Amino acid sequence: MNRARLAGLALLLVATATGSWQARGWLEDSHRLTAERATQHTIDAALARESEIAASVEARLAELTASERVIDRGIIREIERPIYRRVCLEPDAIRLLNDAAAGRTPDPAEPAEPLPGRAAPAD
Repeated sequence: MNRARLAGLALLLVATATGSWQARGWLEDSHRLTAERATQHTIDAALARESEIAASVEARLAELTASERVIDRGIIREIERPIYRRVCLEPDAIRLLNDAAAGRTPDPAEPAEPLPGRAAPAD
């Protein structure tokens, strides 16, 4: 009888632990569900409030009429000056800039061409 009683107590202990574990899981699930429902309720309330605001803005925009005129004269002027002059750059830099503006790639084997116009006085 002693072994039967011991086995019964062990079985009762295991059943109690399993039941407690199951009850704790249900409690945690209940807390999670409550938090999810509160979050969803907050989201729904915010969406409803923003929908009301959007509806009132749309209604107000529908009442408005355009009150401005756009006058287009159609005159566009573009001035392009691809030739750089020597102000603060050396002649080689000017040559490179002029080649880049013209879309040419300078050949490093060719000697530098003299600048057009009069040369700057030597310092």
